[in-house]
Amino acid sequence: MSLRDFISKQYIDVIQWTEEENGVLAARYPMQDLEIQNGARLTVRESQMAAFINEGRLADVFGPGLYTLTTQNLPILTDLLNWDKKFQSPFKSDVYFFSTRQQTAQKWGTATPITIRDKEFGAVRVRGYGIYAWHVFDPRVFHTKVSGTRDVYLVSDIEEQLRETIVSHMTDTFAGSSVPFVDMAANQTALAKRIGDGLKPVFADLGLMLDSFVVENLSLPEELQKTLDARIGMNMVGDLERYAQFQAGTSLSIAAANQGGGGASAGIGLGAGLAMGQQLMNAMKPDAAVAVADGKFCISCGKSINRSAKFCAECGAPQQ
Repeated sequence: MSLRDFISKQYIDVIQWTEEENGVLAARYPMQDLEIQNGARLTVRESQMAAFINEGRLADVFGPGLYTLTTQNLPILTDLLNWDKKFQSPFKSDVYFFSTRQQTAQKWGTATPITIRDKEFGAVRVRGYGIYAWHVFDPRVFHTKVSGTRDVYLVSDIEEQLRETIVSHMTDTFAGSSVPFVDMAANQTALAKRIGDGLKPVFADLGLMLDSFVVENLSLPEELQKTLDARIGMNMVGDLERYAQFQAGTSLSIAAANQGGGGASAGIGLGAGLAMGQQLMNAMKPDAAVAVADGKFCISCGKSINRSAKFCAECGAPQQ
């Protein structure tokens, strides 16, 4: 290697960065012991930003574009180094590149159930999961508070912190809300917006911007889910009168389906069907719910009678 070649390698004429792998948020340009040539070209691609740092102090930041590095477009660095405005000699500085690409489909979830207080169920333990997206928005804040002087800073280095922040804020959101869990679970879009709006300032404090936040699922412990299912079932059935009508109709359908066993069984099935048909008609009467709850049916005519009656008041048939 000639002396000329050796000297030429001491200066950098072109500074640029191409992400070699996904998930890189910040990377220090490999300066080694080299100096930046005055008039060197800096290329910052779309979805990137670059920052010059001198002795740990962050100086000038550049967005996407092609720059010729002089004292005119490095005002902060010039002031830090007390350069003359016409300074033209090579200089030393650390250069960091930041990826501002959106980090999509990032997953969050509750590793263990979180306990919330619900006005209907009391204290309940809830699990949830979903996805979110974000990007580096302010390199100055991100470098100062997060990535620091590391040569490479990855998404995986901050993932756990962001997930813990999300879960913590979910707990605060539930605690400060008067909306029942059932209503929240039924409208996960509104819940996600409420949580996301609360998280945006937290992300911004790290130099990040939260682009989207999605709640994919909220679930209760199995025993509480059974209670909730039972309540939903009762709401679907309605009051006792409607429930009696439903039960009578179901019994009639079952009886009709069991008539295929021959003459005797057909007769029994027909008799049962007629009796249940009478029950169905009785169930449709306003006082049917009381009859179902407090009485029984005549084995002959199917009329409702008192549970203790020995004979039917309608047809006089003896009761068992």
